[in-house]
Amino acid sequence: MSSGVNDEQDLFSFIKEHKIVEVECLVPDVAGMARGKILPTEKFLASLENRGLRIPETVYHMTVTGGYSEKTTDTSRDLCLLPDPRTARRVPWYEEPTLQIICDTEFLDGAPTPLAPRRVLRSVLSHFEERGLRPMVAPELEFFLVDVNDDPDYPLRTPIGRSGRRDNARQALGVDAVNEYSKTLEKVFDYCDDSGIDIDTLSHESGAGQIEMNFNHGDPLEMADQAFLFKRTAREAALQHNIYATFMAKPMRNEPGSALHIHQSFVDTKSGRNRFSTVRTGEETSLFHYYLGGLQRHMLGAMPIMAPYVNSYRRLARGVDAPINTHWGYDNRTVGFRVPLDRPEARRIENRVAGADANPYLAIAASLACGLAGLDERRRARKPLESHRSAWDLQHQLPMTLYEALDRMHRDKKLQSLLGVDFIETYANIKESELEEFQKVISPWEREHLLLSV
Repeated sequence: MSSGVNDEQDLFSFIKEHKIVEVECLVPDVAGMARGKILPTEKFLASLENRGLRIPETVYHMTVTGGYSEKTTDTSRDLCLLPDPRTARRVPWYEEPTLQIICDTEFLDGAPTPLAPRRVLRSVLSHFEERGLRPMVAPELEFFLVDVNDDPDYPLRTPIGRSGRRDNARQALGVDAVNEYSKTLEKVFDYCDDSGIDIDTLSHESGAGQIEMNFNHGDPLEMADQAFLFKRTAREAALQHNIYATFMAKPMRNEPGSALHIHQSFVDTKSGRNRFSTVRTGEETSLFHYYLGGLQRHMLGAMPIMAPYVNSYRRLARGVDAPINTHWGYDNRTVGFRVPLDRPEARRIENRVAGADANPYLAIAASLACGLAGLDERRRARKPLESHRSAWDLQHQLPMTLYEALDRMHRDKKLQSLLGVDFIETYANIKESELEEFQKVISPWEREHLLLSV
């Protein structure tokens, strides 16, 4: 689903038709947060003629707390904002007609910005295009609905539902449990429909107050745009009902974490057929096994992107609907890479490693880059884990801390070449700065158990 805007002329018509009076120019930063500028429509239209919108390059050097990496060099250069007409949508929660549009960035001389998440994903897609391949992805995004929490020292609680009670039990796929928050979720659907976000299905996940939204499959950049906009939309819809929608990977101590599952495959650019399946028999191709092999071999190096914060690694634990290793299997939800049972033309791999806190552009780019590395290296995946076996009973292979993950990232030269050496260096600097800041925090656990006991 889209707004029907394909180029600048369509954008002018859209603005006129909907009587837009204000424009939000959104720039997804490294954390996946919406940065940018808000301006009157007249100034926005005037800026399109002379590339007049500017933003400092530091927008891609910011930590999640709004600070900057201590290793950041001179990044005071201006970047041009380049609104992508295909992402133009009305903002459904404003009374005044307002447009939101995602922007790319480039230097004043026209050179692209290597640190921009959209640019990183585009670069990976170009490598597939050179090979005559077009990736297809379908994200599944989980999140929790929780009470407003104005003191970060206090644990989160699920909100009171329409029954007057809190959702305190795990209700995987519970229809009535979803309906406890029907007004909020109806608002999410309404906002998504109004703004052209193409969600497919909704279900209650295994955690109390945990929801999963599935997106239809499509072009990776468009799907990343949809996930980026959906996070913003869900948070706003929840606030309309005085609750929070949180995409933290592990927001509640006794509940499972939230994931960003990425279903992925690729088709032949000319014929459009799925290259994971043979034409005559529908069996798995060598490319399927090479791609899986790349995911297994390089996912450890991509972990700072798939699990970008200290909290992210709390999700990756045994028996709580998250992987702990890089095994793969057919219809097995305990592994890192699940192959759903489906028709040959729909054969795909579900990467279950990324958390909901991951930047969708970077998580999709990293997952595709790992698979692409496998195509280049032509080493087949290990044997699948039987569907009746649990990968949670096997060795924990994924990094258990962000420190370990960053070390893995620095060692994976192939992944660096596909995602961009400059990007990886800057990204690692940002993560290291966030770790340094986290180390200064004294947690409630420390005060509770160490204050008078040691």
